[in-house]
Amino acid sequence: MHRRLCIEKDLNEASTWISTLESFNNELDHLSVIEKQLIKNASLSHSILAIRRKNILNMASLCKYEQELKTEYEYGKVEYNAVRSKYHEKKRQNYLELVKEQIVFKNQIYSFLKKFKRQ
Repeated sequence: MHRRLCIEKDLNEASTWISTLESFNNELDHLSVIEKQLIKNASLSHSILAIRRKNILNMASLCKYEQELKTEYEYGKVEYNAVRSKYHEKKRQNYLELVKEQIVFKNQIYSFLKKFKRQ
């Protein structure tokens, strides 16, 4: 019972992470259009592509992890122990590092946008 509850908690958290990264990916689509139409800065365009790649790779990793958790939840018999907990914690740290990079990136975009004035 405890094992299933812990796995379910991890599964819900991973699902939330994936949703957040999907939202950021959609935001990157909009920012890419803004960059092409308004900012027109090659280095910023490359930054958008780089962070999009990183975002997609992390989403893929989390989707794979989510599938592992679903399989373990349904068919697994292994107890939820410190090793599994540390593995989940590592996934959380990777996610949080990407979120921090996203915040820095958004601030960079906003800095570019502050330079523009309405005429």
